[in-house]
Amino acid sequence: MRRCSRHGFTHQVPARRATERDEEAVTGWVKETWPQVETPWRRSGPGCASRTKSASR
Repeated sequence: MRRCSRHGFTHQVPARRATERDEEAVTGWVKETWPQVETPWRRSGPGCASRTKSASR
């Protein structure tokens, strides 16, 4: 068992795959649809929303 956080929790993994799972459809979705829906980790502009800065008042 591998620890995934400093609190000792691990990812939940299902015991088995669904019998109805269509591997071909899943692969196509991951290649074509997921890149369009995935949000970028970084913002393109400034991300500070501090109330202590005079510019945000």
